[in-house]
Amino acid sequence: MHRTYSMRQSRAPTASQLENPPPPSSSTKHGRLFGRGEIGHAFRKGTAGAFGPDLAKKLSQLVKMEKNVMRSMELVGRERMEVAQQLSIWGEACDEDVSDVTDKLGVLIYEIGELEDQFVDRYDQYRVTIKSIRNIEASVQPSRDRKQKITDQIAQLKYKEPNSPRIVVLEQELVRAEAESLVAEAQLSNITREKLKAAFNYQFDAIREHCEKVAIIAGYGKHLLELIDDNPVTPGETRNAYDGYEASKAIIQDCEDALTNWVSSTAQVRSNLSTRARNLSQRRKANSIKNEGVDLSGQDQPIKNDRDSWVPAGQHGEYGQDEEEEDEEEEEERPQQSNGKRFSKAARA
Repeated sequence: MHRTYSMRQSRAPTASQLENPPPPSSSTKHGRLFGRGEIGHAFRKGTAGAFGPDLAKKLSQLVKMEKNVMRSMELVGRERMEVAQQLSIWGEACDEDVSDVTDKLGVLIYEIGELEDQFVDRYDQYRVTIKSIRNIEASVQPSRDRKQKITDQIAQLKYKEPNSPRIVVLEQELVRAEAESLVAEAQLSNITREKLKAAFNYQFDAIREHCEKVAIIAGYGKHLLELIDDNPVTPGETRNAYDGYEASKAIIQDCEDALTNWVSSTAQVRSNLSTRARNLSQRRKANSIKNEGVDLSGQDQPIKNDRDSWVPAGQHGEYGQDEEEEDEEEEEERPQQSNGKRFSKAARA
């Protein structure tokens, strides 16, 4: 039998990985306190936004919900790999053509599972970038609280002791607090826009690569199906001997080459704007430049699009407690995943 029960256990970097190096493994792939079921999902969603500053609660809830999304995708990838293996096991007892094709189809489906696993890692870049906006929001909250506290104190003194000399002192403190708050708000505005664009660029680039590669696999899978003789036979009639082993191996090899050589610049799906949309977009950009206000970006530290430049939530005072509670959910390590399949072996079998 020409069984190819494995795919790539070790693989050279693809053209896409050379162009855009893969990110670190997703933080959601570590062990988890509540296992892999719905309990952990419900717990995260129910407690999201319950801790930390008010300003960061909504985005904190989004970050926790995205963690649920990623763990669901991770589960889909693992189960797709198991389905691929089972398909190959079932086909082993069938006729030669069905056995060979189902085995190669299992190879392709297993590859889709591996692509989904890689997609989770790239999707995590989006989530961690959004998380950095949440951390900035948490750092701005104290300046808002201080300004509000001083304002309340002044109003209370003016009501109870209109001639109190402390009112003058508090008004001076309020001026300083408002200045500090103005700078913090400007930084938040600038960084939010920068990080939001970077985050969704990560997500859309990951989605585009994943979908195009899945489409490539689907196309070669349909080529494999052409090797099955589906012409009906009468009882007692014998089918022609199957001679598609070399063809099926060549299809697998072509699929591997297509996946290896794929880069975003050669993507087949293009999002072309209509003339109206392009004109409106350009007009909006021109107006934003014309009406540009005071540039406060020079007050901020330059932000790079990498994880090393992000400020950990633990450096934002009390908000670090929420981050520690989130990390405590993942203290237990999960078993290592089984080795991946080997694509090139299928081509050589």
